[in-house]
Amino acid sequence: MKLQIALDTLTIEECISLLDETKDYVDVIEVGTPFIIEEGMRPVREFKKRYPGLEVLADAKIMDAGELEAECAFKAGADIVTVLGASNDETVLGAVKAAKKYGGKIMIDMIAVKNLAERTAELDAMGVDYICVHTAFDVQASGKNPLDELIVVNQVVKQAKSAVAGGVKLATIDDIVKEGAEIVVVGGAISNAADRPAMAREIKQHMQ
Repeated sequence: MKLQIALDTLTIEECISLLDETKDYVDVIEVGTPFIIEEGMRPVREFKKRYPGLEVLADAKIMDAGELEAECAFKAGADIVTVLGASNDETVLGAVKAAKKYGGKIMIDMIAVKNLAERTAELDAMGVDYICVHTAFDVQASGKNPLDELIVVNQVVKQAKSAVAGGVKLATIDDIVKEGAEIVVVGGAISNAADRPAMAREIKQHMQ
């Protein structure tokens, strides 16, 4: 079980400070979508160079031009690239093609997917590496969390591994660990903590 730290709204310098504090407990560095919109692929290059022992995920949330856009991220040094589950099959397959070319992996973000079980089965058959249930930031205030969707995905997948994102924190980590996921994505619970390395360490301990 891997801990992925989501970096969305910090500067590169602030992220380096955070990663220097938490790198011993983190497995995957996520360059979040707002970060990519702000900085492009520069953080992907910077983090891969500075932390070669960690995986770097580019949260590109690809919706079209799957092969082209995934290739851009893999060329920059990304190990994992995200594609939206609501995308056309051709887009997903194009991204998978790019991943095979560069030795990378594709994570499908199931944010806002309605027919979860059906779409999970379709995506699983396309050869993607991870299927990630994701409670959107804009709906987390309603009290939703991704556990129920994780249970559905875990019942369906045969080849891909599951991942979980969206408001994951210390209070919810035990239920997620009990259900099981290959990657657990945590953002604000670590980056906004009073003692960031202590929080990362504690979450990672729960995962073990």
